[in-house]
Amino acid sequence: MTKNQFRLVSILPFLFCVGVLSYALYVEHVMFLMPCNLCILQRVVFVGIGLWYLIACFKPAQFWGRKLIGVLLLLTTVCGIAISGRHVWMQGLPPELVPDCGPSIEMMMDTSPLWDVLKNVLSASGNCADIQWQFLGMSMPTWTLISFIGLFIYTLIWMFVRIEKS
Repeated sequence: MTKNQFRLVSILPFLFCVGVLSYALYVEHVMFLMPCNLCILQRVVFVGIGLWYLIACFKPAQFWGRKLIGVLLLLTTVCGIAISGRHVWMQGLPPELVPDCGPSIEMMMDTSPLWDVLKNVLSASGNCADIQWQFLGMSMPTWTLISFIGLFIYTLIWMFVRIEKS
């Protein structure tokens, strides 16, 4: 693979993340489905993944740099898998076991440190268990979980692609 082909392979996941985030904004602002706290965190992870791949497009495709960005990408996708996995798990709970709804993420950010906000978001907010959107019988968090797993596998392959020296 040439360096230009590698840059194309690096921009595709960035464009995928832009597409996912664009659709999330469409669902929020056109279909008026408000995101829960876990949905917002998943969006942040997609932004992170997209930015790492965008950086990879502009830096030299040397082995060590690609490995470093690859490790950062893997860590970011694992965070996405954990958050969306938690979200899917909450949606599968019986209604009587769903935690009570917590305050909005904006309100928590104003009153609590970041670590406490993350802990509260991942442990509560019963509205995260509501399924308001489905495609092919799967909820949006299930699709994001599949996307994060796909991006994780893509990153593993991306890290070890051979690039021709020129």
